[in-house]
Amino acid sequence: MDFEEKTISSTTIFDGRIVRLRVDDVSLPDGGQSKREIVEHPGAVAILALDEEHNIWMVSQYRKAVEQVLMEIPAGTLEDNEDPLECARRELAEETGLIAAEWKEIISYYCAPGFCDEKTVIYIATQLSRGNDLSLDQDEFIEVSKMPLETAYQHVLNGNIVDGKSLIAVQYAVLNYLGK
Repeated sequence: MDFEEKTISSTTIFDGRIVRLRVDDVSLPDGGQSKREIVEHPGAVAILALDEEHNIWMVSQYRKAVEQVLMEIPAGTLEDNEDPLECARRELAEETGLIAAEWKEIISYYCAPGFCDEKTVIYIATQLSRGNDLSLDQDEFIEVSKMPLETAYQHVLNGNIVDGKSLIAVQYAVLNYLGK
């Protein structure tokens, strides 16, 4: 069966600093029609910063959309035509003050493809060293911490780490570095 939905028309209803919202009229595989609300996002990167002792670096920050402070791996939004790896290097330095000598892409995934085209690329950064001081955006307030990978995994299991990118990254690290 052909599942593709063909776009009949598309209307942008909001164009913000980070996202754009459009409504598409689509024809369905059975010949019917429907509307789809789509959030357009430039994409993002996330960084699993892992040191030689298997500590991972996390940031805690208030997330207005869920009205709570979340503990997450460092991450950021791609700028126009920015290479994801360069974005990851920039974000790690800005949010943690760290520089990594080794980088490897772990995975890329769509965060919420039912309504959003945001794709996130997760990198593992190793051979960490101190760089400059933090260089946060004007509206960014974070607390940096490092913790043993096993502790981060317990935070995943007990519901203290709840965002998708961090769940994926911590579980990847546990499987690949702790053998669980």
